[in-house]
Amino acid sequence: MASYVQTIFGLVLIILGATIGFILRRYLALQQVSSAESEAKRIINAAKEEANKSLLESQDKSVKLISEAKSEARERERSLSAAEERIQRIEQKLDERAVKLAHEEEALTQKAERVSGLRAELEQLKEEEIKRLATIAGLSLDEARAELFNRIETSISDDLARRTQKIIAEGEERFAERARDIIVTALQRYAGSHSSDVTTSVVALPNEDLKGRIIGKEGRNIKALERATGCEVLVDDSPGAIVISGFDPIRRQVAKIALEKLISDGRIQPARIEEVVEQAKSQIEAEIRRAGEAAVTDVGIIGIDPRLIYLLGRLKFRTSYGQNVLLHSIEAAHVAGMIAAEVGASVGVAKKGALFHDIGKSIDHEVEGTHVEIGRKLLARFGVDEEVIKAMQSHHEEYPFENPESIIVKVAEGISAARPGARRDTVENYIKRLEDLERIANEFPGVEKSFAIQAGRELRVFVTPKDIDDWAAQKLARSIADQIEATLKYPGEIKVNVIRETRAIEYAK
Repeated sequence: MASYVQTIFGLVLIILGATIGFILRRYLALQQVSSAESEAKRIINAAKEEANKSLLESQDKSVKLISEAKSEARERERSLSAAEERIQRIEQKLDERAVKLAHEEEALTQKAERVSGLRAELEQLKEEEIKRLATIAGLSLDEARAELFNRIETSISDDLARRTQKIIAEGEERFAERARDIIVTALQRYAGSHSSDVTTSVVALPNEDLKGRIIGKEGRNIKALERATGCEVLVDDSPGAIVISGFDPIRRQVAKIALEKLISDGRIQPARIEEVVEQAKSQIEAEIRRAGEAAVTDVGIIGIDPRLIYLLGRLKFRTSYGQNVLLHSIEAAHVAGMIAAEVGASVGVAKKGALFHDIGKSIDHEVEGTHVEIGRKLLARFGVDEEVIKAMQSHHEEYPFENPESIIVKVAEGISAARPGARRDTVENYIKRLEDLERIANEFPGVEKSFAIQAGRELRVFVTPKDIDDWAAQKLARSIADQIEATLKYPGEIKVNVIRETRAIEYAK
């Protein structure tokens, strides 16, 4: 019985537990449904608020756009009104001008009618005069007309001829006087100093004992100096000084600078001599560059290629008939600029043409052709204006005068060259003979370099040892001597000295 009660009690408990569980589950489900409905309502409310907000913003933007459109429309309306007013004013002016032109046209028509009437009256008077003259002279109408025209033509022709001759005579006299005034004024305004270069340089010695050291054992030092510089060094001619002789001013200046350095340094030996000569050459290069820059600065021109300025500086060590070419070019440039300013030509073109008219002489011993042809090629190569080239190329009349500046450059160059004492013909002929001697020697194959020394009485030719042997050196000396005899005219005799020297150099480390 007890077991049965327990069973029933357990069944009741089970049913009761199931009922309570069912009630709890339903309650929880109802709670979840209620929560979901609340969330849905919240989301819907938020969406409504967002929609209302967007609607308000859209309404604000629409109001703003409408306001801007109205403002723009009002602005366009004002612009159109202003444009219409301008157009009305222009139309009014055009109407006034049309009326004025109509009045002027009417006035011109009336004048033309009056002129036509006067012309008709003149024709009638002319016919009457011709008839009267024909009646008086007993000539026909055609004969009288021809006679009258012939007399008028003759009278006018004679008068015109006399007037033309008078104007030409007065013009020639006035222009000649004006030209003289311009040239005299240019010469008075520019009075450049004249420098006459000679063929020797003197180096002072602190004492006579240095002469022996300069000569060296068996003359090694002086021979090394002469070979390195290409100049003749005269030791015994002047007491207390050494004379350097050479026709090339650059070589002579290099030798002078090198010798002065050797004297001050005290170390005089062949290796040191070659080193000092190279230093002197570098110093001369810098001096050439400075001379070119000073020249363009003095003349007052800019925009010149530095390489062309360097070539211009080389003219400092070049002479023409004893006249320094760089100073001559600067002087001609100043005179050309003054003349160009007086006659109304281009001052810049005239100055450049005169400054560079002899630029070809800076390398004419290295390049074939006249200095004018070489100068034209140099200026074209360095981008100089074509008008400047035309101005410089005619100073020896090898080319026609293509612009007014070319005539001015020739006149200025002639003024500078023709100054009393500016040039010496004998010096130029002497230097040209020495240049020809070196040129003849350098044309032979195997020649390394050559120097004309002792005032052209000796030609020293240095050859490449690997190309010329001892027998070929003797033959070369004879060939050069024969070529000199066949080509040049010279007083006395010229000694051709071919030197073949082999050096072996090693370094101890």
